[in-house]
Amino acid sequence: MIKPIDKNKLRITRHKRNRKNISGTSSVPRLYIFKSLKNLYVNLVDDKSGNTLISVSTLKTDSSDIVNEIAKKAETLGIKKLVFDKSGYKFHGRIKIIADELRSKGLNF
Repeated sequence: MIKPIDKNKLRITRHKRNRKNISGTSSVPRLYIFKSLKNLYVNLVDDKSGNTLISVSTLKTDSSDIVNEIAKKAETLGIKKLVFDKSGYKFHGRIKIIADELRSKGLNF
């Protein structure tokens, strides 16, 4: 019998492959995105010290306010440049919208 393809398992292997080359620091943190079926989680992570600098999700805010909240918090921390980690997802849909809006707010990656 043919086994069904586990798309999330394939996404996780893509994510692990990309994480070998991506790392964030306190001055240039890693922008990490996770999508669940209902919510979206966006974090800025310092991988050197293992700290999460900023964490925003649609649990507390609307999906359109996520970008504004990240931009405000990043500005208070003095962050202008990011390393974008799309977590193995394709660069389209909600991931692309967040990336384009963050670029328009002045954050570079």
